[in-house]
Amino acid sequence: MDCPSPNHDSRGGAAVDMLVLHYTGMTSGAAAMDRLCDPAAKVSAHYTIDDDGTVYAHVAEDRRAWHAGISHWAGVDNLNARAIGIELVNPGHEYGYRAFPDAQIAALIELCHGILSRHAIPASRVLAHSDVAPARKDDPGELFPWETLAKAGIGVWPQGMNRELGPEALTRYGYDPNAPQDKVITAFQRHFRPAKLNGEWDDECAALLAGLLSKAGV
Repeated sequence: MDCPSPNHDSRGGAAVDMLVLHYTGMTSGAAAMDRLCDPAAKVSAHYTIDDDGTVYAHVAEDRRAWHAGISHWAGVDNLNARAIGIELVNPGHEYGYRAFPDAQIAALIELCHGILSRHAIPASRVLAHSDVAPARKDDPGELFPWETLAKAGIGVWPQGMNRELGPEALTRYGYDPNAPQDKVITAFQRHFRPAKLNGEWDDECAALLAGLLSKAGV
């Protein structure tokens, strides 16, 4: 469903090679879409998916939407020029964070399959907002079903490997080396080890990271 936002500009010639997933973090879907389409707010996304699976298109994929903000991945800052942003209606941690409905995730998987057919986005670059902005953001959070998406061919899910890696190795996967380490560890756990979200590095985290690095060939 078309719900155009005026908040976009040119990608400046950058190719799309990243998909960033968010939650809206507002009291209702209507409030979130009002904000995403308000020129005074200066924020937007390419798509929003409501609880019932309705997909709202805000910004054309060849345009830069304003969703990631101050962000970093794999040596590159300010990722909006190369990313497609999808918002999922969810009140977020501030307003009563909850699981994502099945209809919403089914619609997300269908939408992502279309996006991935149109753009050369590596599986390791399907990311959370918290991955690319760990010092500022928690979304889409520890209840987001990353493993379900990976099984549908969207993103990656690690198989643990026995390797001794410290948290500094997170930068090899793409995390910001300048962000506070505990925030980066927490972002990693939100995405890949949500059952134990404590911001502390341990052998399980090291094994999961080793599996991801192996899959990414780095």
